[in-house]
Amino acid sequence: MTAHPRGEAPDPAAEDHEAGDTPGTQAADTPGTPDEGGAGSAEGADDGAESAQGLTQDPGAPAAPALSEAEAELAAQRELRERIEQRKAEKEGPIAAGAKLSGPAADLLAAVRAVESGEKPGTAFFDSPASAPAPRRTAPAAPAAPTRPSRAPEQPAPRAASPEAAASVAGVLAEGGAPETLARPAATTLGEGAARVLREDPWQLLSVPGVRPEQADGFARALLGTECGPDDERRTAALVGWLLERAALRGHTALDAEEVRKALSGFAVADPGEAVQHAVAEGVVLVFQDGVDAAEPEGAAEPEDAGETAGDGAEGDEEPVRVLLGLDRYALAEESLADGLARLVNSCEKGADWTEAAASAPSPSAGELIRAAATAGLVAHSGGEAARAEPAALIAAARGLGLRAMGTAHSEDGRRRLEAAVGDRRAAVTLSALLSGEGGPGRDADGALALDVLVVLDAPQLDVETAAMLVESLADGTRLVLSGDPGVLGSAGAGRVFADVIAARACPHVVSRTPDPGPIGELVSGIGIGELAQVEAPGKEVVIVPVRDAGEAVHRTVQLVADSVPRAIGVPSSDTQVITVGHGGSAGTTALNAALKQRLNPGPGRFGGFDPGDRVVHVPAPGRTVPGTVVSADDEGLHLDCAGAPVVVPPDRVESSVRHSWALSAHQAAGMRWPAAVVVLPGDAAQGLSRPWVYTAFSRGEQHLSVVHGVDQALPRAVAEVPAQERTTRLRPLLEALPTPDAS
Repeated sequence: MTAHPRGEAPDPAAEDHEAGDTPGTQAADTPGTPDEGGAGSAEGADDGAESAQGLTQDPGAPAAPALSEAEAELAAQRELRERIEQRKAEKEGPIAAGAKLSGPAADLLAAVRAVESGEKPGTAFFDSPASAPAPRRTAPAAPAAPTRPSRAPEQPAPRAASPEAAASVAGVLAEGGAPETLARPAATTLGEGAARVLREDPWQLLSVPGVRPEQADGFARALLGTECGPDDERRTAALVGWLLERAALRGHTALDAEEVRKALSGFAVADPGEAVQHAVAEGVVLVFQDGVDAAEPEGAAEPEDAGETAGDGAEGDEEPVRVLLGLDRYALAEESLADGLARLVNSCEKGADWTEAAASAPSPSAGELIRAAATAGLVAHSGGEAARAEPAALIAAARGLGLRAMGTAHSEDGRRRLEAAVGDRRAAVTLSALLSGEGGPGRDADGALALDVLVVLDAPQLDVETAAMLVESLADGTRLVLSGDPGVLGSAGAGRVFADVIAARACPHVVSRTPDPGPIGELVSGIGIGELAQVEAPGKEVVIVPVRDAGEAVHRTVQLVADSVPRAIGVPSSDTQVITVGHGGSAGTTALNAALKQRLNPGPGRFGGFDPGDRVVHVPAPGRTVPGTVVSADDEGLHLDCAGAPVVVPPDRVESSVRHSWALSAHQAAGMRWPAAVVVLPGDAAQGLSRPWVYTAFSRGEQHLSVVHGVDQALPRAVAEVPAQERTTRLRPLLEALPTPDAS
């Protein structure tokens, strides 16, 4: 690894850079904090990124549905939700209510008590994968020409609120001293009756993205006066839901009840246990037990127990029970996903003979993967960038056997690389295009994807809701291969599907023996095991550029992208990607993009801050980002060229869904690579560094990596001592509780 002495200006001819332009969701604008990656990141979500001085909305945040409207929250997965609810409707009838509550709350309370006392099985309370297997889909007997039914599940944008609803909400907001700019997002989130909802329960404003508890408290005081207080049940219920939503942004699908109680104490709630109990009774959150009976986690804890320390009163040597709280949408998704994966495992033809194809594989690891896929309905495959050739070989082999095989990737860049590796443009599609019906093989009469083998690359980027929708779209007998690099940052959405599948030992796991080549591959491989080693880079593949402060970091970065890398490495500025820790700060993506635009494409920003030729990322929906270039703008909106496809962003969506992209966060860059990358580490970025962050950022460059280094020993310390932040999920125990597939 080549380094310049501190304080000495680096030789421009010796400066390298790494490109890592991957579209990603909105991240936190907090200096020195890791980006959230939009829907959620396990590497840290800083609440301080949101203004606490008034009711403001994060313009980059997606509109989130109200916590009390589970149906609306799962609108993006309508087909999946209908199937899950149909299975729940087939369960046993309602259970008698308790004594102190009435209506749905009493039903819920009585149900939980019945399960805890042993009067009813857990399956009588909530649907569980052990008791309610997913509906079986029969794979088509012959590869007939597929259809593309209009009911293919898509990721629709939230329905816009009517002008009347927005106007009504604006009136209520004005009474409570909230800005009128929140009217439309509040109406979109809470529905046409939003004004009435806010009058009855002002804390429902917390369901609007960007609103914080202290802001909702001020709004409630203005509307209710002395009628409200810190222990108002409406407030505590909204806070519990908000805490779970914030946890989802950090990747969790559930939270320990004790964590929720501690967090509530920080918001002046006098009796956090009672608050949790009330939230469970009202159906704001669901309660689960972890560690007793994974097959029946749904009905394991009664609301009173959720408000007390798990394990209190345990008899004998029984281990304490961990009580988890979760939102309905993620509970349903995890249970459906576990069911679906079990269905694929059990319905696969296990006697297939792909020996000849395996023998002809280009590498031993590729042959091992082909043999594993021949005998299993679900296979996990892990490896670095070079290992992507192995799933490509599997796709080619399966297609050679006459099977309908295809691979998906997280980004358009990944799709192009997979297409090149397979040698067939019909064999690769982005995951978003596959699920929306924009690309892929189409669907059969039952709505299942017309596939025999599906390989999902970049599997660590799969969140639990997307994974559930994908698996629900596969017919019985379809072989599913989840492939990815375990060292990279996790999904932007909640869940850790790839890691949970591997940890649960739910299927064969093929670990690639193909190392990433060159100095960058050697450097990244060391980071993966916690070592930041010095590597030989005779071709200046890796260069370290020391800087003293953030101002110098921005200056050196612009110099690298505009001058040094094109001249010394031969990679043009358009193929170089800058990656930094967060959006905010003096050397975050916002500051770097402003400096890079001034140098590479100066202009007045006459189209909402953009000019023709600007590099941008477009976020059409939460969790999905597309890189592009600004072409023009008119009354219809901002016209972009996204990998050759024309895209028009309406004027009212430009501010929230389009950003400059000369500089990206590591979460945004995951799943993509560039010929060169420049990773910027200013001094205030130290607290945002972790091993997965460094691994992801440093591995985005194919030919060259420059590290603008201003964090001193924080970098090797992060690689050695700061592993991935754990995510609390339920998928692993759900998978472990499933019956072992019949070996026959």
